[in-house]
Amino acid sequence: MAKKKTAEERRRRAAELKAQRLREERRRKILTIAGVTTAVVLVVGLLAFLIFMEFRSRTISGVEEFEVGSYEHVETGQRVDYEQSPPVGGNHWNAWQNCGVYPEPVTPEFAVHALEHGAVWINYRPDLPEDQVQALNDMYSPGDYLVISPYEGDMDAPIVASSWGRQISAETAADENLQRFVRLYERGTDVPEPGASCSGQVSETAAEVDTMLDSGSIDTSGGMEGPEGEGGDTGAGEEASDAPSESAGDEPTAEEQ
Repeated sequence: MAKKKTAEERRRRAAELKAQRLREERRRKILTIAGVTTAVVLVVGLLAFLIFMEFRSRTISGVEEFEVGSYEHVETGQRVDYEQSPPVGGNHWNAWQNCGVYPEPVTPEFAVHALEHGAVWINYRPDLPEDQVQALNDMYSPGDYLVISPYEGDMDAPIVASSWGRQISAETAADENLQRFVRLYERGTDVPEPGASCSGQVSETAAEVDTMLDSGSIDTSGGMEGPEGEGGDTGAGEEASDAPSESAGDEPTAEEQ
């Protein structure tokens, strides 16, 4: 009788152990499924967040887009009547405006050439408060594809930033959309000459260029006259490396790269 009871106890114990193992296996499966589900949810959530951030970075409120029909080189000194103010593209002179910070307006026909190379041109009204001007100037670091200058023509807002075929207006330098516009379109690739230089050519302001035109010190057939009389571009996409000459004692008005 005692032996039979012992056998029954062993069978009951074995059944209990088996049931316990099954419960533990089910628990492990549940935990595994829950862990995988959580990981999938996290990955999907992260991907959705990244997609949202990418969409947000490329969806900038207030950006206007324009069709740029012609963007030929015209004779230096021949003024171009641009459709937008400030311009976002179009015909331009052979040389380009060096990227940098300018205390006075620059020549639109040179600045548009810089836009063609992927620069962003930030213009501001001459009466913009000094702290705002400084905030805009602080956006530039040597090597950036930014031209920052006051603008004496018509503008819809105190600050207007232009890239090739695009433009955005802002009330202050801290405007988030302005900052995102610069980050997205500086060194733009959807321009006629992506990756072309934004230095080594024109560092003069518009007033200085006008004086040079009046005095005949600019080679109007080839752009800004270099140290040995060589000009800027010799044709679309074919840029010269010679920098413009400066009169003795004149200081450049832009930060050179």
